Amino acid sequence: MCGISGVMMRDGRQLSAGILKKLGDALSHRGPDDRTELHRGDVGLVHTRLSIVDVEGGGQPFVLPDGTALIANGEIYNDPDLRCKFSTAGFMTQSDCESALHLYQARGQDFADSLRGMYALAVHDPEEKKLILARDPFGIKPLYYAETEASFSFASEPQALIAAELVASSLNVSVRDETLALQFSTGTSTVFENIKRLNPGETLVVQNGRITAQLKHSNVLCTDVITRSDSNSLSEFDHVWRESVAVHQRSDVPYGMFLSGGIDSAAVLAMMAQLNDAPVLAYTAAFPGTDAYDERESARGMAQSAGAHHVEVEISADDFWQTLPDIAAVVDDPTPDYAIIPTYLLARRAANDVKVVLTGEGGDEVFAGYGRYRAALRPWPFAKLPFRRSILAESGVLRAMPGTWRKGLNTLEYAVLQAQKKQLDNKNAVLCFRQAVDCAGWLPNDLLIKLDRCLMAFGVEGRVPFLDKRVTKFAFSLSADQKIRGGLGKWIVRQWLAVNFPAAASFGRKRGFTVPVADWIAAERLRLGPLVARQEGIAEMCIPGKVEALFSGVNKMSGQAAWVLLFYALWHRRHILGLIPEGDVFETLSV
Repeated sequence: MCGISGVMMRDGRQLSAGILKKLGDALSHRGPDDRTELHRGDVGLVHTRLSIVDVEGGGQPFVLPDGTALIANGEIYNDPDLRCKFSTAGFMTQSDCESALHLYQARGQDFADSLRGMYALAVHDPEEKKLILARDPFGIKPLYYAETEASFSFASEPQALIAAELVASSLNVSVRDETLALQFSTGTSTVFENIKRLNPGETLVVQNGRITAQLKHSNVLCTDVITRSDSNSLSEFDHVWRESVAVHQRSDVPYGMFLSGGIDSAAVLAMMAQLNDAPVLAYTAAFPGTDAYDERESARGMAQSAGAHHVEVEISADDFWQTLPDIAAVVDDPTPDYAIIPTYLLARRAANDVKVVLTGEGGDEVFAGYGRYRAALRPWPFAKLPFRRSILAESGVLRAMPGTWRKGLNTLEYAVLQAQKKQLDNKNAVLCFRQAVDCAGWLPNDLLIKLDRCLMAFGVEGRVPFLDKRVTKFAFSLSADQKIRGGLGKWIVRQWLAVNFPAAASFGRKRGFTVPVADWIAAERLRLGPLVARQEGIAEMCIPGKVEALFSGVNKMSGQAAWVLLFYALWHRRHILGLIPEGDVFETLSV
């Protein structure tokens, strides 16, 4: 992973070098190994590098003889194939991202359709006077942009655009309401009024500081169901999974993986163990002394069976109170998902040993692991739609209940339905539709933001082998019965594990992953409630007295609402008010 940013001024205005410096400073944590700036009058590009492949020679930007330049954040997994295809192109480095530049030279602005990997990249074509941005089809790598009267600017994180004073940190209230209801937001709009996301699988063309074209890559999730026997499906899964994990661990620096007690990380560990001679480095989080399910026993058994070197990271209430202000500070595109806590602390520990981590994100969305998929397949009137209720709906703290918090999700569902061009008249179509909606909203704007920001805070690259074009093409071609069977999701992955990695106990009932935030908040409720209630971001949307009442009576049911308000209070202080965290949660909120 790296950090990328840049600016194209409007109407021939000259770009100040000071802006590029501010962008680079704001993204330095994403690329601690190197930093370069390319300044061309009215255009500037900035790259901060985390060196993973071709450590010594793979610096960016890559520049062709005609001046076309590319900066990238990501990994291009079909780089060897592209190098063969463009063997006479005169490659300058061994970096996998350089092949994207030669692909652009050959195919123009549609080049991203032929990339396989995780990426956010920018190309400056001085002859065409164009700036082209592209993002991978799953949104693994983040990319944000802003249009103003003076310029078009972009960056890997919205906070960089604010730090460079290209836009103000103005709050988009409707997106805030959506985020607090769903724990993520949908579409291009962000919680910052003047900053937008580049959607997954999208390419932007910019000329004279204005967007002139928006292109969508071919939809990797629009695949017809193919009838196969179970044995054939298992054989094909083994092939695509082996190949995906192999390319995802391609690296010139040490790598490891995050291991829970679940199916997805078990499949990652099992295949890594097959592919590596040395023991796999596996990191597991636990919450000792709480009611949260302790995954260590299951993870230990799997690690021992795989011959892995297992590192356990214990997380306490003190860790929670000490680190939460810093976590809210790094997650500038807010996602109040309590899984950010173990992800952040695992990344902090892993950074001592590795620069690359493979994780199981995407497995539930691609192979239908969530219970909401099974609920959607129930016959009418028992079928249930996901995200029907706001997280804060029954807390009674809001001055007004936003009536449009689900509008963005409704729009997303309609867009996915139009893209798939299928009637929802059978289980296969319904299941693929619900999976595709999650892949376009929940996955990139919650799970992948969490993974990106938490790992990049420590200069670690996260890789997600379930989110690979070949894996998803296979997964979406499976029948519903080969994804959900016997009341369990991810049937094909479970069956593969049963054959290849029995230690995973893949058909045993798995307990859901939880973080004991409600218990921790309840223990400090009387001190915490008044501090949260008086924060500007909370006071402007909540009824006086109701926040204190919520915290004073917090339990497992109301704990989620209390957690969301606490996270948002810290986030608002840092990203809207611009206040740097000082100390732990209580010290920060007391300032």
